[in-house]
Amino acid sequence: MRPFKISAISFLNTAPLMWDFEHSPSAELRDNFEIAYTVPSLCAKALREGAADIGIIPVITIAEIPGLVALPDVAIAALNRVWSIQLISKCPIEQIGSVAVDTSSRTSVGLLQVLLTKFFGGRRPFTPMPPALDPMLAACDAALLIGDAAMMACTEGLYHYDLAELWRQRTGLPFVFALWTVRRAALDERREEMLRCGLDLAAIFRRSRDHGLQPQNVAEIARRWAPRMGLTEESVTRYFRENIHYSFDAECRKGLNLYFQLAAECGVIAKPPVLELLND
Repeated sequence: MRPFKISAISFLNTAPLMWDFEHSPSAELRDNFEIAYTVPSLCAKALREGAADIGIIPVITIAEIPGLVALPDVAIAALNRVWSIQLISKCPIEQIGSVAVDTSSRTSVGLLQVLLTKFFGGRRPFTPMPPALDPMLAACDAALLIGDAAMMACTEGLYHYDLAELWRQRTGLPFVFALWTVRRAALDERREEMLRCGLDLAAIFRRSRDHGLQPQNVAEIARRWAPRMGLTEESVTRYFRENIHYSFDAECRKGLNLYFQLAAECGVIAKPPVLELLND
C-alpha cells in the first residue's frame, strides 16, 4: 500500500500528537505514513491540492475543501485561555481600528473577525503581515499572533487578549482550532488494503496523542522546546496541562458548530459545513 502522506504542523502544540511518529515508530507507522512539516495554512493547501492525504488543518478550511473526513476524538482545542492565540493592541479592543494578522492559521483569523463583528463593534480591516510584533503595531492598532510567536511575545505596556478566553466568555463553549482530516479519495483508494492489514487511522492518531500526553513524555517535550522558545520547562508543561485540550468531545463539537454558524453569518465562510467523522 502506498504510504499516507501526512502534512503536520511544526508548532509546540502539535508535539504530543506526533509522539509515536517521531519516537521509535513501529513498523506499522514506518510502512504506512510519510510526514512533512509546515504551517497550518499550508497544511490545508497540501490537502486541497492532493499533495497530502492527512493533515491537521485549521477548522475554517473544512468549509472550503470538499471531500474531507475528520478523525474522531483528537483535536487542538481550548476550554478557556489558550495563550498561543493572542490579540496584542495599543488600545482597548473596542477602540481598535485596524489589525495586522499572522495568516499562518486562518481559523484564528476567522475567530478574530467573528469576535470583533459579533461582540466588539463590527468588522475591522485586516492586513496580512509576517509575525513580528513591532512592525505589525507600527502599521496597525493591533496585531494577531499565532502559535509560538504569540507565546514568546513581550506584551509589557500593551493590551493583550486571549482569543479562546474571549470566545469562552461570550459563548460559554470551548473553541476548536484544528482537527486531523483525511481526503476521502485517499481513504477510498486504500480501503480494501486497510481492512486487510487492519490499519485503523482513528486508533493510530488517538494512541499517539495519548502517549504524547503521558507525564514523562510531556516533560521530554518541555525540555526540548523550552530553550528554543525562551520559556521555562515549567511554563511549557503548564501550557499542555492548562491551555490545550486535545479531545474532540461533545462540548467541543458544540463550540465548533457555533463557530461555523457565526463565521457564515459574518461572511468569513459561505455556509456552515457538515462535518463528517471517520467511522461515524
